Amino acid sequence: MITLTKFNGLFMQVDLSKYNNSWYSPGKGVLVCVLWYIMNEFFFKTGFPISTSMKVFILRMYGAKIGKNLCIKPCVNIKYPWNLEIGDNTWIGENVWIDNLEKVKIGNNVCISQGALLLCGNHNYKKVSFDLLVGKIVLEDGVWIGAQSVVTGGVVVGSHAVLTVKSVASQNLDSYSIYQGNPVKKIRERIIVD
Repeated sequence: MITLTKFNGLFMQVDLSKYNNSWYSPGKGVLVCVLWYIMNEFFFKTGFPISTSMKVFILRMYGAKIGKNLCIKPCVNIKYPWNLEIGDNTWIGENVWIDNLEKVKIGNNVCISQGALLLCGNHNYKKVSFDLLVGKIVLEDGVWIGAQSVVTGGVVVGSHAVLTVKSVASQNLDSYSIYQGNPVKKIRERIIVD
């Protein structure tokens, strides 16, 4: 199948042979990246129940900033721990993928449910060369990212906002608000009671 892009009245084809992301650097050398990929495979992406304290130790060893009382379930995939900051009392569910080509900052008391994706990378579909685009993600305190939801690069999810199950956030989400759908729409305020 040929992908066509119209430019000045003409259709242009995407040409992946022109793709070049040599400008991008993961922030560490090849050896560190390879060693991390091995650790990620054996200690994080595995279904074997590895203790959270061991996972926190390994993440910190690779430069992640981790607060107190992190709960990180099995089968979690983290691209680059040195681009990761997590606050206190945060939960990360099974099969979460943190594809942090750029910085990901997760606040205190955040819940990221099963199968959620935090995707810092994307591609410029308007360019023949399909250029790589990256953007930071910030999940402020008290945020809940629902199961199988997606947060894209450049997005700030405001304090105590909720992204419901299978929703896609490609824009900033207001604090104390509940969002649903693809693209997301605010459906109501979040009211927290004691």
